[in-house]
Amino acid sequence: MRQTYSIFGLAILAAFCRPLFAQSDTGRDVQLQQRLQQLQEIELDTRLLANTDIPPGQRALIDYGGYFSPQYYSVDDSNNDNHGLRQYQLVLYLRANFDGANEIFLRGSTEYNDYNTGDSFDGFGNRLINPDFDRAYYRFDLQRYESAYEGKEINYDVNFEGGRDLVYWGNGLTMAEVVDGVTPTFSWGPLSLATVAGITPLRTVDIQPDRPEFDDNTKRCFYGAMLSVAVGSNHPYVYGLVQRDNNSESLSTTDGIITRYAYNSDYIGAGSVGSLTDHIHYGVEGTFECGNTLSNSSTISGFQLVQAEQTRDNIDAWAADGKMDYVPQDVFKSRVTIEGIFATGCLNRGLTNTTFNGNAPFTPDRAFNAFGLVSTGLAFGAPVSNLAVLRVGASTFPFVLHEGFRRLQVGMDVYWFNKASAAAPIDEPTNNATYLGWEPDFYLNYEILSDITFTVRYGLFMPNTEAFVSDKARQFLYTGAIIAF
Repeated sequence: MRQTYSIFGLAILAAFCRPLFAQSDTGRDVQLQQRLQQLQEIELDTRLLANTDIPPGQRALIDYGGYFSPQYYSVDDSNNDNHGLRQYQLVLYLRANFDGANEIFLRGSTEYNDYNTGDSFDGFGNRLINPDFDRAYYRFDLQRYESAYEGKEINYDVNFEGGRDLVYWGNGLTMAEVVDGVTPTFSWGPLSLATVAGITPLRTVDIQPDRPEFDDNTKRCFYGAMLSVAVGSNHPYVYGLVQRDNNSESLSTTDGIITRYAYNSDYIGAGSVGSLTDHIHYGVEGTFECGNTLSNSSTISGFQLVQAEQTRDNIDAWAADGKMDYVPQDVFKSRVTIEGIFATGCLNRGLTNTTFNGNAPFTPDRAFNAFGLVSTGLAFGAPVSNLAVLRVGASTFPFVLHEGFRRLQVGMDVYWFNKASAAAPIDEPTNNATYLGWEPDFYLNYEILSDITFTVRYGLFMPNTEAFVSDKARQFLYTGAIIAF
């Protein structure tokens, strides 16, 4: 089951890409964000006092549209089996903003998956995915309300949002999930307090790929707050996040072994994002994970796998992420990036992110497992657990002086993968070796017309033969177009 989860994660990490599973869209949707930026935000931001004599329908800013996206994936899984998928997706959205103080946003999608024979990832084969809302929320802004209806400017704000939306904190190391709930944000001068209380939608892909229905029936509750302060162009922050496993499918049987599931984690983190100079931007984050989990449900007796008593063990893990962008501000819009990721692993585990073949009974679980979104390559794409990753990348618009190709962007990322602990596992079987391999990723984005964009992603993971049984390289290829209307 590991291949399904990892491939999904890779797809959402690719900018402009859509996921392989429509029922679990947790990524940042760059195309739609660009579409929304075309709205008349200046009008909303500068309107101080609403004219209540104007009918409400004439004071509302309404934007609606969508896009159709044909896509093709060719993916090598960890068993070096290739999968081919043609995916056709339709997305529709509606945004209504009333005097800048009240906003409603709805976005729904459906798609058809067309696999090569025998290549289905989830076993369901070719099919039409039922339509669903991946974003649906109401937002109220107190500061804009006071400005529009009372003619006052206040230096504090309450921004209330309720519904379904992406919650993305800091560098995305711990929290980057779509949540059904409320996310009020309170600000006073340079201080800002962002909060969350909600539950993941059913179609969210779970962090435990061995749990029953992990890819289409996930219920994890989140409660937390992040306090940040603006210090010039820098925004240091601290946060606390509580995650509780509310999954109803918490029992499985594998070869006669009964496994119970309950992963309840807490995170305390700190970091900062901002700019050191006009050309250097950065983001740094570190987090400590505690809580408790259920141990492995089996043990080996002779040559047989037999049932073991599961114990509730403490989690004791941590992770860090730091990245820096150099932006020369040249005519080609160039950017150079360097990023480092580190997450602890657990010597007492069989695999780093499962309960079956997971943590040994009566031992602390030192494997970091969280709900963030940081890139670990297109072709490799392992979860951020027992990993030490270095990424160096660059992008540019090489033909910005040529009218027909001035919106064509090319870029490349190179990754070097290591284990944090050589003897601890990752999410697939490996030997006791620190160095795992390296991977170059290439991408191209071409905005042919204002409403037509073409994109390509290609990654090639080259494993270290001392770490993996197979020395065969793994490939990831994505091509797609987005036709907006």
